[in-house]
Amino acid sequence: LEIVVTILNENDNSPVFAQPNLTRDIPEDTKVDTAIVAREEVSASDADLDTIYYELTTTVQDTGGYFAIRGVNNPEIYLQKALDYDKFNSTTLLLYARDRPVTSPDPTRTGTATITITIKQSDTRAPWFLPCTRIHNDTSVCISSPYSGRVNISEMSMDPLLLEPGPIYAVDPDYTISDRIVYSIVGGNTDEVFSVDADTGNLTMNKIVTSPDSFLLQVMATQVSNIRKYSVATVEIKVINKSNFPPYFEKGVYNGMVFVGLPLRSFVYQAGDPSTPLVITAMDQDFPDV
Repeated sequence: LEIVVTILNENDNSPVFAQPNLTRDIPEDTKVDTAIVAREEVSASDADLDTIYYELTTTVQDTGGYFAIRGVNNPEIYLQKALDYDKFNSTTLLLYARDRPVTSPDPTRTGTATITITIKQSDTRAPWFLPCTRIHNDTSVCISSPYSGRVNISEMSMDPLLLEPGPIYAVDPDYTISDRIVYSIVGGNTDEVFSVDADTGNLTMNKIVTSPDSFLLQVMATQVSNIRKYSVATVEIKVINKSNFPPYFEKGVYNGMVFVGLPLRSFVYQAGDPSTPLVITAMDQDFPDV
C-alpha cells in the first residue's frame, strides 16, 4: 500500500531582519529622492517563504513625511522631503515586515527594524549681520538694518568709529559649523578714507574728510572656508561739523497759560500775554546762524 503524505506549509515563522537596528548620519542638504538605506540592508526574510509587505513609520513627533520606502514590497528608504536642521536633527524610524497585507483578515506575523537617523548641519546659509530680525519666525532668514555713523569734517579719528545700531558684526548662522568670518569694504569708499579690520569688523579712518558729502560704504562678510558664502551690509557715514558746545535754552524757566475747554492741539500762550503763543527755543554756539 502506497501512502502519499503532503506537508502543508504552516505560517509559524515571523519575518526576520538581518540587521534589526541601523544608524545613519545624513547631511542636511541631502537631495530629495536620495536613497538613505539600501534595499539589501533592510530586506527581511521569512522561513515560510511568504511574500513580505513593508510599512515605514516614525516615532518622533513632527518628523513624519520626510522619509519613505519605495514600495510596499521594496523597503529601500529614501528622502521624500527636504531637511531643515533647525526643525529637527534626529528621528527614529520603524520598518515593519509582515507576511500578509495590512488589510488581510488572516493571522499575520510581523518583524520590526529600528533605523536611527541623525542629521548633520550643512553649510547652507550666508553670514548674518547682527542685530537682525527673523521674518515670520523663520529660522532660516534674518534681515539686518543698515549701519550708520558720523565723522567730523577735517578731523582725524584714531579710534574705531561708533556705529548704530552697533558695531559691524556677522556670524555664521550654521551654528554647529560656525565658520570664521572676515570683513572687507567692497564699495563706496571714495579716496580710501576708511578701512575695516578683517577680523573684528572695526571701521577706522585712513585720512581726514574735507568734503561734507556722506559715504555709503558696502562691507562684505565672507566665510573663510567658503568664499561663496558672503553677505553685504550698508554703512552710511555722515560728515558733520565738529560740535564744541552743547545746546542751551534761552531761558531757564518758561511760563505759559492755557484756557479751560480748549480742544486738543490748541496753543499754549505766554503767561500774561494771551495773544502770543509760548515758544521754547534753544541755541548752539557751534551754529550761531541757525
